[in-house]
Amino acid sequence: MQPLEPLETVGLVAIGRNEGERLRQCLQSAVGQVVTIVYVDSGSMDDSVALARSLGVAVVELDLTTPFTAARARNTGFAQLLTLNPQLEFVQFVDGDCELVPGWLALAYTELSQHPKRAVVCGRRRERFPERSPYNRLCDIEWNTPIGETTACGGDAMMRVAALQQVGGFNPDLIAGEEPELCLRLRQQGWQIWRLEADMTRHDAQMLHFRQWWKRMVRSGHAYAEGAALHGHTPERYNVKPSQRIWFWGCVLPLLSIGGMVLTQGWSLLLLLGYPLSALKVYRQTRARGFTAIDARLYALACTIGKFPELQGQLQFWLGKHLLRRPSTLIEYK
Repeated sequence: MQPLEPLETVGLVAIGRNEGERLRQCLQSAVGQVVTIVYVDSGSMDDSVALARSLGVAVVELDLTTPFTAARARNTGFAQLLTLNPQLEFVQFVDGDCELVPGWLALAYTELSQHPKRAVVCGRRRERFPERSPYNRLCDIEWNTPIGETTACGGDAMMRVAALQQVGGFNPDLIAGEEPELCLRLRQQGWQIWRLEADMTRHDAQMLHFRQWWKRMVRSGHAYAEGAALHGHTPERYNVKPSQRIWFWGCVLPLLSIGGMVLTQGWSLLLLLGYPLSALKVYRQTRARGFTAIDARLYALACTIGKFPELQGQLQFWLGKHLLRRPSTLIEYK
């Protein structure tokens, strides 16, 4: 039976930067639903901080002399949340461009309360305006992942405080991919990650241009590379196969095809047929998951083209790590 006051031990951390009206929608969807809310601001130039305070939300302004990452912001908010309310058992993380769906918090609370082995529960993040651009629609497709036990969550999720403390929170050095990396460490400690069949948040990507999508894919490639560098040696071979696919499709196949033209009298160009064949495979897999033909075609095309910006992200990570020997910097697409 659900408790009479199910959210007494739930807090919420929202992170953002220059989110404007989206932040208002985010915080208003949480005010009154949980006992403690912390908003972490990363150098906003708009009225985000004043807005949050006007809604009675505790605010932390990050010191930007230290490089900003979403992971660092979440850790800072989590620490402040427990300072304000040490009795919390669960924390809902949400990005400032997302609005919580009514009923999600109570559902997530119930699931974590009834299943003590679950460290994280998440639901369906939906794009608010998928019709505005193919890039917004790609976000909506990407977030429609299978239901049940899974390996990772995104930036919106409810987590068990004890589990988060056990693994030391998010890795603050990661500029992307911090949620799957956290989930890996949680699973290594025996915890479970679950996606529920329920709407969780509505997101406003505002991704209207090809260059934004390209940067987002660069960030994805960087995250795969950094994750493989950190945990590729584990039995799971974390992010190794995705990184290998990026290098094959983004680098090896084009070099073999074009570089072999002289030796093969042009026959090596037939290797480029691998791209439409790969796209066809992704299309069929996506259709089998229940997506429309239009969405499946769009996703297949994006997965095929996306290997090239992802390769750029891989190169940025490895060159920065081994040649330039400097830390990674944030890759923003907005």
